[in-house]
Amino acid sequence: MKKLAIIFTAAIFIAACGTGAGADTKANTDATDTKTTTADNGNPSYDPKRGEGKFSNVEVGATVDAAMAATGEKVYGVKCSSCHKLTDEKLVGPGWKGVTTRHSAEWIMNFVTNTDEMLNKDPKAQAQLEICLVRMPNQNLADADARGLYEFMRKNDGVK
Repeated sequence: MKKLAIIFTAAIFIAACGTGAGADTKANTDATDTKTTTADNGNPSYDPKRGEGKFSNVEVGATVDAAMAATGEKVYGVKCSSCHKLTDEKLVGPGWKGVTTRHSAEWIMNFVTNTDEMLNKDPKAQAQLEICLVRMPNQNLADADARGLYEFMRKNDGVK
């Protein structure tokens, strides 16, 4: 009976994301331009890039750092592969193919290290949540693991 319940739960998670045929995959965020201006009433104006996180300037080389990518691949295998495929196919969460072309390094690293705040405040993260219907759990990634994971994502996206 437990096996049936587990299979049923897994099927619901898989079905929740669907094929994503209508999903907007053209969006690209650039977390480096996050100036806050003040409206006429003195309150801060709306900032569509207001996600939370400590990464504001991630230096990315022209080529993938192989050592970091190897670390990231290990992190992916332990913490990410049960919900994310390396293709564009959705599992529980979105597939990773092309993720580094859709989002900046800062956005990705802030999302994987500060998931709850990003889901609460960032419009791009909220839009993804509407598609998948399942909140990504906080994986408690260290900064070095997040950086390695980003390099692994770049490698997966074909950066040499």
